[in-house]
Amino acid sequence: MKQNIYDNPVFFKEYVSLRDSGISYNDFVEQPAIKSLMPAIKGEYILDLGCGTGHFAKYCIDKGASKVIGVDISKNMIHRAMKDNEHNKIEYICMPIEELELPGQKFDLIISSLAIHYIENYSKLIARIRSLLKEGGELIFSTEHPIVTARKESDNWVRDDEGNRLHWALDNYQEEGKRAHNWYVDDVVIYHRTISTLMNTLLENGFIIDKVLEPQSIPAGLEKMPKIVNEGRRPSFIVIKSRKSNKCQSII
Repeated sequence: MKQNIYDNPVFFKEYVSLRDSGISYNDFVEQPAIKSLMPAIKGEYILDLGCGTGHFAKYCIDKGASKVIGVDISKNMIHRAMKDNEHNKIEYICMPIEELELPGQKFDLIISSLAIHYIENYSKLIARIRSLLKEGGELIFSTEHPIVTARKESDNWVRDDEGNRLHWALDNYQEEGKRAHNWYVDDVVIYHRTISTLMNTLLENGFIIDKVLEPQSIPAGLEKMPKIVNEGRRPSFIVIKSRKSNKCQSII
């Protein structure tokens, strides 16, 4: 059974409240990084995997995309996205992203924001994504950084007796697989993968890697969310931009 944590009422309420606040790591670190890697998208056909409540789909249409299909496993997310949708150029589908089939459709750009670390079979998903891209089409996605997902305990900061953060504890890095963390509710399942697995799986599935970011906060984040300065001590996210090659295998 695939995890659908966003349909947990407690989790969904807390998550939406965080995103609506505009004061989050997404707003100041992850989203600016993804947007900095995006090509000119005027007239492009875009697939948003793990679309959530539709913020990014709307952003793409506002930037000139011809159409966006947003996909998410969560009924709560899709319901809110459809309720707030003012664009007839956005279509939402409620289903697990790793099961998506769109016969005969090919996309210029596929985006996935902080969804792929919830997927158990990364290699299968990347192969499916490749089949949905036009030749030369691009994939841009973010995940929690492997430095963050590696250790099995939830709180990885080592602190002194007064609670000050001394350093980040890294462990279990090479032991890939399931991690259960606490975030608003217990046992939120993600999957830890090494940086080499993230990269090599793309290469083995016929992608060329164009850019990799381990982003820090934009200036507004440092002003409005002072603790975000710790991104300079360890990255929360990794963002990867790649494109579909006409070869089965490629190298950087």
